[in-house]
Parts: sequence; structure tokens; C-alpha cells
Amino acid sequence: MNKKKAHEEFTFFLKKYKHRITPERFEVLDFAIESDKHFTADELYLEMKKGNSNVSRATVYNSLELLVKCGMLAKRNFGKNKTFYESSYNRKNHVHLICKVCGKIIELMIKP
Repeated sequence: MNKKKAHEEFTFFLKKYKHRITPERFEVLDFAIESDKHFTADELYLEMKKGNSNVSRATVYNSLELLVKCGMLAKRNFGKNKTFYESSYNRKNHVHLICKVCGKIIELMIKP
């Protein structure tokens, strides 16, 4: 992942739509696009807190929504009444298979 390029794209998006450019939003960006799994906003918040982040829960939620609008994250609902996110930044197109028994999520890549 090219962190510098991701920061440039997010900066362009924030400027274009007149959102504030803050270090906290970029911290959320870094944690979110570096994740290789599906996560909820609360899971990401707790992960960031483990890394000694001072970002608020509200900032995490708001930043995730901006990252979805920017196209860097995808928002998913796998039927658990929870919203999951996953990085779509520089990732190939894929589908999800979800086990109805254990809830395990398997990703299958789609060939172009």
C-alpha cells in the first residue's frame, strides 16, 4: 500500500467537498486501509486505542463515512445488524461467502 498516495487522494477529496483536513482523519485512514479484515467502527476504535491513539469514537465514525464516500472503504452488512467496513483501496474486486452456521466470511476474487 502506498500511504503517501492514499493521503493525497483523501486530501483531494476533503478539499473538494470542503471538509476539514485533520491529523485524526488521516490516522483513521491509515488504520482502516491497512486492515486486512472486515471491521466495525467500534472494533477499529478499540484497535486504535490499543495503539495509544487519542482519536475519539465520533471521529472514527465520521471519518469512516468520509472514507466510504471517497471510495477508499466499502461498507458491508453481512446480516448481523452490524455495519462492517473493509478497505477497497488498491484491492481487487471480490465477493463474499458467509457461513450461516458460524458466520465466517470467505472472500473470492473475481477475474476480469
